[in-house]
Amino acid sequence: MQKKILIVEDEESLLKLESILLTTKGYHVQGVATGTAALKAVKETPPDLVLLDIMLPEVDGFEVCRQIKNNPQTRHIPVVLLTAKKSPEDMARGKEVGADQYITKPFKSAMVIASIERLLNPTS
Repeated sequence: MQKKILIVEDEESLLKLESILLTTKGYHVQGVATGTAALKAVKETPPDLVLLDIMLPEVDGFEVCRQIKNNPQTRHIPVVLLTAKKSPEDMARGKEVGADQYITKPFKSAMVIASIERLLNPTS
């Protein structure tokens, strides 16, 4: 079965790029541009993984991650923070809110794919 990935990215060009990248790898991709839309999407059709930017309009990625991880229905969903925020404080905060992986931009596509595949297929 096709794994579903929710991409939360407010920069349209990046959202397109990430969507194409993951679609060519055989994933079903849904893209949203705000934290509010992300929380709604997770509630309505829970994805297998969330690729999440931190700097978002409305609700930031840290808060989106925290809400996903604090909800018993969604806490099992792996969350990958993909962000330009590189400070140790931000990385610590990512861990605090429950992110499964923290990747900084600019990122290498292969690294993102490898992280996603590891989180989606932990036994392989």
